[in-house]
Amino acid sequence: MQTRRIGALAVAAVVVTGACSSAATTAPAAPAASAAAPAGSSAASGKTITIGVDLPLSGGEFANGDPTKKGIQLAVDQANKAGGVGGYTIVLSIKDDAVNGVHNPQQGATNVQTLVADPSVIGIVGPFNSNVGAAEIPITNQAGLLQCSPANTNPGLTKPAYGALDIRKAFPNRINYIRVATTDDIQGLAGAEYAYTDLGKRRAYVVDDTETYGKGLADVFATQFAKLGGTVVKHDGAPATTTDYTPLLTAVQSQNPDVVYFGGVTATGGGLLRKQMAQVGMGSLAFGGGDGIVDGPGGVQGSFITVAGNPAAANSFGTIAATHDIPNASAFSDAYKAAYGAEPGAYSASAYACTQVILQALKNVAATATSPAALREAVRAYATNPANKFTTQLGTISFDSNGDTSQHIISFYKTDMTAAGGKGDWVFVRQQDFGTSQ
Repeated sequence: MQTRRIGALAVAAVVVTGACSSAATTAPAAPAASAAAPAGSSAASGKTITIGVDLPLSGGEFANGDPTKKGIQLAVDQANKAGGVGGYTIVLSIKDDAVNGVHNPQQGATNVQTLVADPSVIGIVGPFNSNVGAAEIPITNQAGLLQCSPANTNPGLTKPAYGALDIRKAFPNRINYIRVATTDDIQGLAGAEYAYTDLGKRRAYVVDDTETYGKGLADVFATQFAKLGGTVVKHDGAPATTTDYTPLLTAVQSQNPDVVYFGGVTATGGGLLRKQMAQVGMGSLAFGGGDGIVDGPGGVQGSFITVAGNPAAANSFGTIAATHDIPNASAFSDAYKAAYGAEPGAYSASAYACTQVILQALKNVAATATSPAALREAVRAYATNPANKFTTQLGTISFDSNGDTSQHIISFYKTDMTAAGGKGDWVFVRQQDFGTSQ
């Protein structure tokens, strides 16, 4: 991916500004190696609070999870270098929710139980995958612990019409979960419009991984594609354990699809499906998906382009449920590369933004909290208040009464197999604001 993996550099001074700030001043950021206060910094000594991190960080999920984690790390390192926030030094407690290389809801639930039990934790950044979010939210809602996801997109995690009240059952009217990515009822619609209008496709074969994110995204795509006048020739569910898609592919060939759309992530079949399309003679068809496949260049462990292979990954398109045109994008990229020696990932900037929200909430409430429990609750209440605005990597954002971001922007990408030195990468095409009416 090219410029989507960069975001606005809101340096440490911006991280600790008030949430209603209308402007940001940028300056070069120094690399940092750990979440603790760097040696010689002015961060308060002996007074720390913790931000939890829950992401898939191993195996096939590494391509998504690691650069997302580093976005969080960068924000915290910069805040500590500037002297901390509200009199506190910030540390991270990082948990991996992948099991055998694939995100796992039960592991995510175990991770957040550990974080909830630590009184120093004032908020969590994560998870990455929506079905993990569905397993975690009941726990964090019960505990009243703020949780900000940089990447979850399933509408059922927040919107009552999609069943969110059953997930936050303990305190349905107390919002503790927020997200900076928009939802799949918008992302799936956008994917269908891109396939039908931009690419001129009329016959779609849809496959989903049967998981919360994948099936929800694929269902919206299929419905919208048909509304636009297209034909969904078939819609199959193939669990993440599927290792051979060739029976499904050969069965649908006679129906002459001109585009294949996958609901899921690379690790639950996206890359393998595309690879096997080429093997059965369907490699020339356009292939699309959501942000679960827009996960890095060729050569990166577990990325879509790496798994599908070159040239099989060509002629693929994908969406990201966030803005591409972030303020001061090159400055963020420079800071990230200085710290980690690599380009930012698809959700590095979004993870940085989630961290900013937590830190800005902390700054505004730290002086009045009288105990760790009071501080945790004050951070949650401030961050989830729709009246409060946050200056972030993604621009100025707020969260509605369900915890959804005020931004409803979808960014579109396609693969370019000549990019990244011939290894292939995702390149930005355009973005569209789908407004608040969807």
